[in-house]
Amino acid sequence: MRNRNVQILFRLTEEEAEQLYTLVRKSGRSKEAFLREMIKGYRLTEKPDPEFYRIMRELSAIGNRINQLAVKANALDFVDIPMIKDEARKWHEFQIDIRKRYLLPQRVL
Repeated sequence: MRNRNVQILFRLTEEEAEQLYTLVRKSGRSKEAFLREMIKGYRLTEKPDPEFYRIMRELSAIGNRINQLAVKANALDFVDIPMIKDEARKWHEFQIDIRKRYLLPQRVL
């Protein structure tokens, strides 16, 4: 059963429609999702370029390598474990910050 059962129809000028479609394309969302987020008070960000996703994959790989080093160092007991865990935490927080800044909608109210 659908949760969204209210349908709203409204008219736009050609210029308004083009502006809406431009914003929708930039957001990378569907028109419906875009309008729902705007109604909820979010300022939507543009979809990042492919370079952003390459950087995020690299950051994720770095984080995985740090974690593997921490596991191995803990097993062999020869590296400062708190230091490595702190670095892994910093990388994780950086990745979350980038995701929030570039991908998640931001509330403007």
